[in-house]
Amino acid sequence: MILRRLSLRAHSRAELARALTAKGIDPEVQQELLDRFEELDLVGDQEFAEQWVESRHRSRGLSRRALAEELRRKGIDADLVTAATSTLDRDDEVRTATAVAQRKLRSMASVSNPVVVRRRLSAALARRGYGTDVALQVVNDVLSDRGQEDEGDAPDHGHYE
Repeated sequence: MILRRLSLRAHSRAELARALTAKGIDPEVQQELLDRFEELDLVGDQEFAEQWVESRHRSRGLSRRALAEELRRKGIDADLVTAATSTLDRDDEVRTATAVAQRKLRSMASVSNPVVVRRRLSAALARRGYGTDVALQVVNDVLSDRGQEDEGDAPDHGHYE
């Protein structure tokens, strides 16, 4: 069962332990199995976390914050989460958020209201875990590159006093 799961994708030790528990495997046997798989380098939370961050950041455009949350849900230790997500810096996040915003903007070609465009772009970035500072910078840059700067007509919903 473990090998079948690992053949589909890498898993954290905690994910595999939950799967073994669901199958009714004794906790002592689980420990032995997982220890042996670790010895064989088939299971390793550090490698899993690093691969997860690289893959999900590239393919889904997720922010460090969103990736950290996913890793915590997968049972990865906080220190390993920090180490894995620290490989991404603000420039990486801005580049990836820009790509996400540009894709979203292309899908909204028929939307002419700049307030709606700005709101939808900001929401798309927020769903991927980007903070207000990155989202505002990226939305402003993407819209100005496209020539859709709303020139102050729309309220700036990103700044709170």
